[in-house]
Amino acid sequence: MEQAKRYELPKLAYGYKDMAPFLSEEQLTVHHTKHHAAYVNSANAILDKMDKARQDNADLDWKAVMKDMSFQIGGHILHKFMWENLAPTGKGGVPAGKLLEELTKEFGSIERFKKEFSAVAGSAEGSGWAVLVYCLGTHKPLLMQVEKHNVNAIPGFRILMVLDVWEHAYYIDYKNLRAKYVEAFWNHVNWEIVGNRLEAILK
Repeated sequence: MEQAKRYELPKLAYGYKDMAPFLSEEQLTVHHTKHHAAYVNSANAILDKMDKARQDNADLDWKAVMKDMSFQIGGHILHKFMWENLAPTGKGGVPAGKLLEELTKEFGSIERFKKEFSAVAGSAEGSGWAVLVYCLGTHKPLLMQVEKHNVNAIPGFRILMVLDVWEHAYYIDYKNLRAKYVEAFWNHVNWEIVGNRLEAILK
């Protein structure tokens, strides 16, 4: 029997020290190898549980399983997007090309876009995410405020950029000062990756 495919913790395209002082080596290491890894492991455990139930023709509490699966896989996917749209210190760049055009057309200016995104990130209740998406229905970028990993997410929207505002994402370095973490984030956006995501969607 072919071995079932499972989720894997992605390798970072940079070292754990490369985000300082935005994120210390300790903060980034704990976030990636502990928190993100826990979502990957939990998602795979759910897949194993479902496989076993089907092999044994056994019943599960499907409501609970589906809720847990949404949470764990959502956490994995959102973290994967974030690691990719972060840039090491000194390599953030600026929005350009079609991304600059679309953000300016929708928000009026990049400064206005940053202000709105920061407000979405700063006002998320408890644990959540600020997410820039592209709507295929209206053909424009929109913002989402996702609670936990899976609440208030709008199905079918394509992700361009995300920022984790769970306390585990910043507490070692910023304690309760989420606003300072969000402000520092803007120096570490990999705009090339975000732009490439948009280009791929528009194709």
